[in-house]
Amino acid sequence: MAVEATSQIPAQGPLALTPRSRPDVGDLHTKEEDEVDPTSASELDEMDAGRVNEKALLRKIDWRLLPAVGVLYLLSFLDRSNVGNARIEGLADDLHMTGNQYLTGLTLYFIGYVIFEVPCNIILKQTTPRFWLPTLTILWGIVATLMGVVQNLEGFFVARFFLGVAESGLFPGTVYYFSMWYKRRERQFRISLFFGAAALAGSFGGILAYGIGHMAGVVWQNGWRWIFILEGIATVVVAIAAFWFIQNYPDTAKFLSDKERTFVRRRLASDSDATHDEGFTWSNVSKALRDPKCWLYGMSFHAMSLPLYTFSLFLPTIIKDLGYTAANAQLLTIPPYAFAFVTTMGVATVSERIGKRAMPLIASAFFAIIGYVILLANADQRGRPGISYLGTFFAAGGIYPATALSLSWPAINVSGQTKRAVANAMQISIGNLGAVLGTQLYRTETGPRYIVGHSFALGYLAGEIVVSSLLYFVLKRENKRRERIGPEVKEVGDLGDWNGDDDPRWRFQF
Repeated sequence: MAVEATSQIPAQGPLALTPRSRPDVGDLHTKEEDEVDPTSASELDEMDAGRVNEKALLRKIDWRLLPAVGVLYLLSFLDRSNVGNARIEGLADDLHMTGNQYLTGLTLYFIGYVIFEVPCNIILKQTTPRFWLPTLTILWGIVATLMGVVQNLEGFFVARFFLGVAESGLFPGTVYYFSMWYKRRERQFRISLFFGAAALAGSFGGILAYGIGHMAGVVWQNGWRWIFILEGIATVVVAIAAFWFIQNYPDTAKFLSDKERTFVRRRLASDSDATHDEGFTWSNVSKALRDPKCWLYGMSFHAMSLPLYTFSLFLPTIIKDLGYTAANAQLLTIPPYAFAFVTTMGVATVSERIGKRAMPLIASAFFAIIGYVILLANADQRGRPGISYLGTFFAAGGIYPATALSLSWPAINVSGQTKRAVANAMQISIGNLGAVLGTQLYRTETGPRYIVGHSFALGYLAGEIVVSSLLYFVLKRENKRRERIGPEVKEVGDLGDWNGDDDPRWRFQF
């Protein structure tokens, strides 16, 4: 991630702009900036002289934002996927559920998730991150804890549904939240780093499940209940603390000085809509729903969500069916997830430096396809378990970076705060419909080879290559069209002249 050590603040007032001189939105100056910004003229002179170190300031923001929301997402992914660890510790046996009933419980989670995705981001836009993100975390932490005391199949179904409802607002909300702090070219790496917490959650989940599994016999015969209870309680405790360590937006962040706050606002003003005082309107919601590109972003994540969630939910079962004990299967889930974290960060870094999204995403999808080809080609799963285990590394190493890149696309390309919030939520909602299907594919009777599930994952990854290629050509063609009409646009006017990503001065990143 190459960032300049210092930066000059753009001058106030209308800015002459051509597509060649500035690829994104120009500097916009509003009355609201004058009312909020208390910085004196002398302080601005110091900043214009290069007295604010941009690289150091970004590190400061990163340390305040990324660990805070990253730990919430780690807990979110842990609480949604630990059901796979609980299954091999006796969950299905104790609740007398069949394999198909277990899959139904997984499906109900994603139904709740999809239904409440967009409403949650609308609530975030009308409240604040410091209130909404910890509140959601407390709610799903309570539900996750109560999953440990369910006594029948119905209770399991209800808990899974409401876990999906409570978790639905975190990821799209955080993606929108980042867009209010970082310039467009800086968001993708941060979103990938944030999403890397999902891979870490898989590794931690395996370690925790291995240790907690030894609590079998404490109160209950099997240890799966303690997995839900202890991890759910930990979520609630962290969520309560989050009311103090989650920041809102740059205007009110106490860890920034007045000089730094002004610097952040004005660097964002030259790049995106993050500094605009945009009120919520249903017409802006409609803009996202009527934009075909927003639906394509959703289809991109749809193609990744099936392999992502089938991998995370069924990996312990897949490994156990290779002939390993439950305890060893828990431990063997750790290395593929650790590898996934490394590849996610590596691909994100490369993508950031070359300024491309589609090509690294397509390459990652191809890498994951290799993993599923290996899993499908190994006809003797238990006789040669090492071959199939190798396949899980390829699958994890491609799925996670491709998903991170897919999820960062609307945060980079959609302008208009409400439109972007809705577009982010739309992407996750459309995407998780793939997860709904995926939860029905890994049926017990199809193991240990799981031809149907692995084949669908492979097919969806091929679909991702098609969708990403389509997005690449659509965005590239639109940029060329705007290049042709760009010379007609001479100046950036006031906010009334700005039309979000429909403005001919806006350039999409592909």
